[in-house]
Amino acid sequence: MKRELLIGALFGLGLTSCLKEELPVPARERDTTARSVQVCMGPGYQDQLWLDLGSGEVVSTNLKTAWDLAFESAPEGWRIYLNGSKMMTAYNIGPVDMTHTQDTVGMAAGRHIDAPSGHRDSTAIGDWRGHDDVYIIDLGMDGIGIPQGLRKFKFLSSTNTEFVFEVARLNGTQHSVVTVPKDPSRSFTCYKAGTGVVDIEPTRGAWDLVVTQYTHQFYEPFLPYLVVGALSAQDVRASVVHGIAFEEVTLADTLSHPFSAERDAIGYDWKEYVFETASYVVDHSRVYIVEDAEGLFYKLQFTDFYSGTGQVGCPSFRVVAL
Repeated sequence: MKRELLIGALFGLGLTSCLKEELPVPARERDTTARSVQVCMGPGYQDQLWLDLGSGEVVSTNLKTAWDLAFESAPEGWRIYLNGSKMMTAYNIGPVDMTHTQDTVGMAAGRHIDAPSGHRDSTAIGDWRGHDDVYIIDLGMDGIGIPQGLRKFKFLSSTNTEFVFEVARLNGTQHSVVTVPKDPSRSFTCYKAGTGVVDIEPTRGAWDLVVTQYTHQFYEPFLPYLVVGALSAQDVRASVVHGIAFEEVTLADTLSHPFSAERDAIGYDWKEYVFETASYVVDHSRVYIVEDAEGLFYKLQFTDFYSGTGQVGCPSFRVVAL
C-alpha cells in the first residue's frame, strides 16, 4: 500500500513538471510608442476611410456614393440603415401600389434620418415587418452636392440568410424584386440601387473607426446637417476625456469618463469652424480612449484637420496603445 502511494506521488510530481513546461509563454508587451496618423478624404469629403487603430493603417477606402443601404448581417438581423454620408432620408407613404406613380407631397415634413448614434431603435425606416408600407427614399447627394435621385422601396422579408425587397422609380418604372444575401463576415451587407450588393464595410474585427461625412441632427435650430467625423465599428466603445494632457491620460480615466457604444461617441466635435478665419480649429483638450473588438485599448487625440499643403478634410491624430 505504501509503495503504491509513493509511486502515485512520484507520478503526480512528474506530471506536474510536464504541465509546467507546457504553459503558454507570456504575451509580449504591446508597443506603447505614440504613432502619428493622417488620412485625407479627397475633394468634397468624397471618400470613406476605414481605419485599424492597432496598425494605424487605412484598411479600405470607398467613395461615399458607392452604396445606399446597409442591411444587418446577423442571422436575426432585420434592420436597414441609410447611407448618412449622403444625407439620405426615408418617407413612409403607406401601403400603395409600387407600380403606380407617386408624388412627394408631404415628404419635406415627413422624412426621417437615421440617428447619428446608430441606435437600433432610431432608424429612418424603422420596423418595416408585418406591414406592406412603401418608402420613398432620397438617395442624397454626391461630394459636390448633385442629387442622386429618389426611389421607392417595399421591404418584403428577412431570414437568417437574406433580405428581399421591391424597388422602383417614383413613376413605377424599373420595378424589380431584389434579394440581398447576408454576408456573415461583416456587420452589414451594403446595397446600391441599380448595382446590387457592393463590398463596402470591411470584415468584422478588421477596422475600428471610419472617417466620413455623416448626417447629424442639430436641434437649435432643428436641422439635419452633414458633418465630418469618426464613427465607431459595431463592437467598438469610446470614452472622451476632457482637460487632461494626452501624455497623462490612462485607462483609469474611464472610471470618471465611462465608455459609450454609440456610433458617434467620437463624432465630429473634436474640431470647430471659426467664421472669423473661415477655417477649422482642433480642440486639443479632448482625448479619446477606444476599446476595440478584441478588448484592446488605445488613447487617441486629433491634432489637425488640414494636410501640410492646406487641404481640408485631412484629419491627423496620434494614437498610443494602453
